[in-house]
Formats: sequence, C-alpha cells, structure tokens
Amino acid sequence: MKTLYVMDPIDRIDVKGDSTYMLMVEGCRREWPVYVCTPSDLYANGGVCWARCVEVRVQEGQAPVVQGSAKDRELGAFDVVWMRKDPPFDIDYVFSTYLLDLVPKRTLVLNSPHSLRDANEKMVALRWPELCPPTFVTREINRAIDWTGTLSAKVVLKPWDGNGGRGIVVTESGDSNLRAMLETLTDSERRYIILQKHIPEIAQGDKRIILIDGRPCGWFNRVPGPNDHRGNMHVGARVEACELNARDQEICDSLGPWLKKSGLLFVGIDIIGSYLTEINVTSPTGVQEIRTLMGERLERTIVTAVQQRLEQHRIGINP
Repeated sequence: MKTLYVMDPIDRIDVKGDSTYMLMVEGCRREWPVYVCTPSDLYANGGVCWARCVEVRVQEGQAPVVQGSAKDRELGAFDVVWMRKDPPFDIDYVFSTYLLDLVPKRTLVLNSPHSLRDANEKMVALRWPELCPPTFVTREINRAIDWTGTLSAKVVLKPWDGNGGRGIVVTESGDSNLRAMLETLTDSERRYIILQKHIPEIAQGDKRIILIDGRPCGWFNRVPGPNDHRGNMHVGARVEACELNARDQEICDSLGPWLKKSGLLFVGIDIIGSYLTEINVTSPTGVQEIRTLMGERLERTIVTAVQQRLEQHRIGINP
C-alpha cells in the first residue's frame, strides 16, 4: 500500500514513543512506499486534494531518512492517506479535514475526515451517558457553580479542546478559587468547558485501550505522579501493565460498532474506574507502550486491518 502520513514535521518524531513512527516502520518492513507531509502542505486544485510530500525510509530505532526531494502529488495516487496530526483540534485542523474530503474515493483516508470533525474527543463520549461520569457542559459561570454544588464530591474542570492534560484542574464546591478558575477556563464566559464528577480511582490509574476497527487489541494503565492528579504521559504519569476487565469489555462492545461504521479504525479510549472519560480519534498513541508491556505488535495489526479495510473500501466503490 502506497501510504501518505499527514502529520507533524518528521524532525519532531520521538522514535522511542511515537505510534505514527511505528506504522511507518511497518510499512517499510513490508517494502511499501511511505510518504509524509504536514497539514500545511495540503492544497486543492480543481476539486482534488494535492500535497507537497516526500518519500521516507524508516528502520526501527532510527530517524526517518528522506528519499529524494519533495514533490507535489495528487492524493488519489496513494492507496491510503493517514491523518495523524497531533492536537490541538483547532480551526486549521478542521480545515485540513475539508481538504481531505476532496481525496478521490479510490483512496482510503483514515481516520475518516468527517468523523474526525464529528467526534470531538471529550464531547463524543457523552453520546453514551450511561458509560460516563456525571458531566455538565456550559460556559456560564453561575450554572457551573450551581452544578458543582449538587455533588458531594470533587469536580474536574477541563477545556473541551484540550489535550495532554492541558488546563485540567480539580476543585470542589466551596473552593474560594472556584469562580476565578471558571473565569479563566471559560475566558469570562466566552468558551465552553466540561465539568465532571471526580473519580477517586484516578489514583490507581487512567486506563488506555486501543481499539482497531472497533475491537480492543491492547491496553495499559497510566498512573499519575506523586505531585500531579493527571494520568497523562505528557505530564509524567508512569505506565504499567493491567488487565481488561468485564466493565472495560462492556464499554468497548458499546463503542465498537459505531467506531467501525464511522471509519475510525485506530482509536484510543480512556477509562478511569468504571467510567469512560474520552474517545481519542485524532492521533491516539500507545503502540510502543503496549509492545513493551504486553508484547503485542499493534503496528502490524493496524496495517493488516488497513489492508483489509482498503479491499472492502474498493469493493464498495466498485460493486
């Protein structure tokens, strides 16, 4: 499969932790052409998406090696195009998905541009409220204070468009700083925020489960550091092996059919205690951690799933 990865600049890749890097390694292992570009390299001409991109060769443990010079290519020349740009999910990210909508139908685009726009990582989980902790979404400060007062527990405040734990704080009703926190996070009621009941089990970890084409294929736990409440690796949480329990499987079974139907082939969900907290669709990570902790080579599972999905995709457009 001739594959293009739309991603952050390759000179920023962490070869010891990046999941997109492992997908590129697997493609090169199979002797398939691998190309890269950034979202700013995308453009449209005559209703067709093009990109200025460059071919790379990747061997595990080594930085990608550029092959030749960058050239403009129509994205219909690729079998698969991966959108693997890291958040933030801002208007530039959204606009890049509009460009990817113009990729010819013979090419498989993952994850689906439409679904990337539709499935905000913090909001989409609320389509399954029975799986989530009590949650309130508002930009009105007084409403947020009133809702916080209805809980006999701490409350997590987080921006709807944050990533990597950025902007997440824990507070409670009666906190003298609560109004000031809300003023800051809502930008004085100009921006929506999400309030959730605090889940004490976060102390035991935030479980990341990777679903491939709707099926759970790998998982691990992220345990907050001693001086931070967040279970994000970006802020120092440690990773450890864990088991997939019955509640985890129930959550995966609930989400799987929708993920598959929506063209969300590579997804990472977050579970704290018995609650679903996020559905990560933009550029989920965890492939290298799962290999270390479980011995699973998810990059191979993902690329094989893409190959199968591509065959189904082309049958679908050429019945």
